[in-house]
Formats: sequence, C-alpha cells, structure tokens
Amino acid sequence: MHDTNQSAKPWAGRFNAPTDAFVEAFTASVDFDRRLYRYDIQGSIAHATMLARQGILSGAERDAIVAGLEQVRARIEAGEFDWSIPLEDVHMNIESALTQAIGDAGKKLHTGRSRNDQVATDVRLWLREEIDTIAGEIRRLQRALLDLAEREADTVLPGFTHLQVAQPITFGHHMMAWFEMLDRDHDRLVDCRRRLNVMPLGAAALAGTTYPIDRAYTAELLGFDRPAENSLDAVSDRDFAIEFSADAAILMMHLSRFSEELILWSSAQFGFVELSDSFCTGSSIMPQKKNPDVPELVRGKSGRIFGHLIGLLTLMKAQPLAYNKDNQEDKEPLFDTVDNLKGSLKVYADMMAHVSCNHERMREAARQGFSTATDLADYLVRKGIPFRDAHEIVGKAVALGVREGRDLAELPLESLQQFSDAITDDVYAVLTLDGSVAARDHLGGTAPNQVRAAIARARPRLAD
Repeated sequence: MHDTNQSAKPWAGRFNAPTDAFVEAFTASVDFDRRLYRYDIQGSIAHATMLARQGILSGAERDAIVAGLEQVRARIEAGEFDWSIPLEDVHMNIESALTQAIGDAGKKLHTGRSRNDQVATDVRLWLREEIDTIAGEIRRLQRALLDLAEREADTVLPGFTHLQVAQPITFGHHMMAWFEMLDRDHDRLVDCRRRLNVMPLGAAALAGTTYPIDRAYTAELLGFDRPAENSLDAVSDRDFAIEFSADAAILMMHLSRFSEELILWSSAQFGFVELSDSFCTGSSIMPQKKNPDVPELVRGKSGRIFGHLIGLLTLMKAQPLAYNKDNQEDKEPLFDTVDNLKGSLKVYADMMAHVSCNHERMREAARQGFSTATDLADYLVRKGIPFRDAHEIVGKAVALGVREGRDLAELPLESLQQFSDAITDDVYAVLTLDGSVAARDHLGGTAPNQVRAAIARARPRLAD
C-alpha cells in the first residue's frame, strides 16, 4: 500500500515505497523557487487559454482553471498559502492547490507540458522582468552621474595612471567615464533580454507533445518573441542565465572600480569627496571615523557575483541533453545575483546624488606630481622641437623641480630656458591647470565645454 504522503505526489504511480524523509527535503526546491509563483501562474493561464483555443480543454474548464489560479495567487499574496515540502516545488504546490479548489479540471492543466518546460518558461518570465528593473536602475544611476558631472564640469583634479599623478582632468569628465561604462552595461542587458525572450513552453519533457498545441499563440500571450525551435534545447538551455550572470559580473566589476575610487577619494589622505552621512557608518571604538561602508560592501559583493557566474558555468559544463536535476541549482545563484545587483545599483544611484567635492583639495593634488609636464612637451613640439627631444627637455625640467620642491609652473623663466631657448614667457599659459584641461578641446576630451557637450549628447540616450 502506498504511503499517504507518497500518493499525494503527482508522479507517484510508478513507485511502491515512500520517498526517504531526508531525500524529500534535500531534493525539494519550494523554499526558494516559490518566488516564481506569479510567473508560474501567468504561464499556466496562458497555457490553459491556448488549450481551450485548440479544443483540448472546454471553455468551462479553462474558465475554472483561470479563476482557480487567480484565487491561488490571491492566497499567496495575502500570506494565506501553505507551501508544502512534500510537493517539492512551486509548480506542484500551485497545481495541487488548484485541483483542491476546482476539482478534476485542475488535473487537466498539465496536459501538453512538463515541469521541464514549465520551469524554463517561469525563469525566463521572471528574469525578463528583473532585467527591465535593473536597466531602469542603471539609467537612474546614470542620471545622477550626469547631474554630478554637470555641476562639476569645471572642477580640476589629477588624473592617474598606475595611481600616480598623470595629467589634470575635470571631475565632470571622470564622472562621464563612469557613465560610459554603465551605458555598455545597459546595452549588454538589453541584448541579453532579446536572446532570453524565447519561449520553451510546449517542449514538454524533452520531445514535444502529441497534442495539437499552438506554441506561437502561447508565446504571443506571454510576450515572447517566438517559441524555442528545438524541444531538447528548450528544456535544457540555461545560456540566458549564464549570459545574464556574465553581464551582471561585468556591471559589478564596474561598480567595484567606482567603489575603490570613492573609498580612496573620501579618505583623509585624498580628501577629494565627501559622502553623505546617510551612506557611511562610524566606528565602535574610534569616534572620529566616518567609514565608506556602502562602497566597501558593493566592492565586496562583486566577488559574490563573480562566484555565481563560475558556479553556473560549472553546473552546466558536463550535462548531457536534455533536462537534469542539476538544473535545480541554477535558481539560488541567479536569484542572489539579481537581488544583490539591484541593491547595489539602488544604493549607488541614491548615494551619487549626494556626493560633494572638495575643490581646493582636488586642485592642490593636481598641482603636485608635475601633472602639466605633457603640456610643456606639447608646447615645445608646437615650437618645432621633435617630440622625443621635447620629452627629454621636460624630463630635465621636472628633475629640477623635484630638487627645488617646486612645480613646473612655479619655476622661473630663466630656470626653464636653461633647458631650451624655445621656451618664452607664454609657457605659463599652458602650465596652469585650467589651461591644461581647456586645451584638450575635442570630442572625448576633458575640457569643460567638451564635458558639457558630452552631457548634452548623453541625456537623450537615457530616454529609451
């Protein structure tokens, strides 16, 4: 005789012994995949609608199923639904509740489909919506960066290579570099969404179904671009999850780089920016501390997201076609990636709207490290001196500045002229910080008017 618990399982007809209690809990996914309930119900309503249109269900059966599913959704959203571990997953919990509510009509819902194509469809529906939300948060962060760049288009700070002072740039220009990185992230996600918007439903377990289903109609009802072409691939493909995770990893890498700069810039050693108190914490022992916890935590979360990408790649690398139970392990890393990515973007968009700049500290730092040395070399080239010779002349001038503890702009004309008689008193116009940044007046350059032009070109891009 069957165990009563076992007989409740929709697949129990083949089995004569109950599932071991630990195995039952170990193999269940309902604790985490229940978050897919809305998409599972959405897919089921579309499937029932198609079955009725094809004459596989009656109109009355379809209406009962749709009404029953709406009741189940209402119970879940009201917190009145009892999720069952023995029923394994979100699909069987909802189907069982439906059958209890409307009787035999509920048992007909699964006609022409399998949990294999059902879960693949649910995850795509869920991720499609999450990508739209994430793309919106990227745009919100980009708008904050544009506003900050516009406010600070004239603010001079040192640009770095190798974390050494290289050339003066404007803070607005730096923020526009972040903007461009995020724009690529946005485009990658839009492209990923296009590829995932293909419907697996109708592939059934792996080979399709003998029922006369209309997959194109179901795809239309669910907003997919088309049904998947091959039933084996449809149920076993997780490329879309891996691609999203790769895009998420790149995006988190960018946020981590932003974080590293904010952490450095807000330190006492740099003092370039001030983060709002709302995004910092204090120390339990050192009362003077103001810790940049938000950028630090985002920097830390990047490793978590990178790990999920490697986990998903490893999960799929040795799976034969078609569906395997391994694929149950795709959801938790995907869910966690989405949750942490959305959280990181939200807090960044909120935080960047309240960043303030310490203009004097930035300008003073740009004066150090001979940041206008390249401008002096360019000046000499314009005087007819070959660049390599100009490079050597400037190197000697810098060495003098190091010995005397003065920046190039602080060296007297006679000191500079000992290295080249091509240097005249007009040299100081190019050795100033403002003159240096203003001279880079071309598309993509750091000149303030080019920063403002870049902002003007960028704003319409956010309107999509």
